Amino acid sequence: MNTWIDVLKKFSIWNAIDILIVAFVLYRFLLLIRGTRAVQLLKGVIVILIATALSNVLHLTALNWLLNKIITIGLIAIPVVFQPELRRALEQLGRGGFFSISFTSAGNEDLEYLIAEVVKATQVLSRNRIGALMVVERGTGLTEYIETGTLIDGMVSTELLINTFIPNTPLHDGAVILRRNHIVAAGCFLPLTENRDLDKKLGTRHRAAVGVTEQSDAVAVVVSEETGQVSVAVDGVLSVNLSESALLELLQSLVITKRTNALNIFTRKAES
Repeated sequence: MNTWIDVLKKFSIWNAIDILIVAFVLYRFLLLIRGTRAVQLLKGVIVILIATALSNVLHLTALNWLLNKIITIGLIAIPVVFQPELRRALEQLGRGGFFSISFTSAGNEDLEYLIAEVVKATQVLSRNRIGALMVVERGTGLTEYIETGTLIDGMVSTELLINTFIPNTPLHDGAVILRRNHIVAAGCFLPLTENRDLDKKLGTRHRAAVGVTEQSDAVAVVVSEETGQVSVAVDGVLSVNLSESALLELLQSLVITKRTNALNIFTRKAES
């Protein structure tokens, strides 16, 4: 009893803040890995840790020795196994509000123009059942994917987007990457998601859209070649069968709000 009283006497407001910070970090980590294969891997790690503790309590020397060796090897293997999740975590930390520094000069007018052209192009492509994949770059650079395609570096327009995805043309199969109000590259190859919870009916374009948004904070717009439905992927989550108005509203909230509300450690946000 005295021990608990001594602990409470030493407990301060800084201890409470410390606990809250650790709880918040764990909460954000769980949100980060939710819906990914890391959840199952984490369960396996927890089982090994519990088994190690039990073997130590029950004096199962041989088993405890084996599990300790597995844990030692696991410390080296974890960065390899959890590489996609660790990359996402570091990218999210790097583009977090307290540390993000914007190097883009794109204004709201440029972004509104970009969104309007993308929405108009998707409606034409949707009506004609022409498959398309357009990726809007936000905070995380997409240079590694741009280099896999053909450089365009032209002002974005509805007509250029439509012509890029016309079937049986050299660039129609890949993704178009958009930066500010420009088409940077076309025919780009994107990573495919490994999320097994996605609808089995979804094709490669949709899986590439989810994949690139798992690896970055980009926004991907997909037009289905089979159904003509328009979908948007962001943060590894796919919103399907969007109407023109819903698409416009969603892109405005994701692209314009994302850039406008980003905090800068050297400047204050301008008053509207």
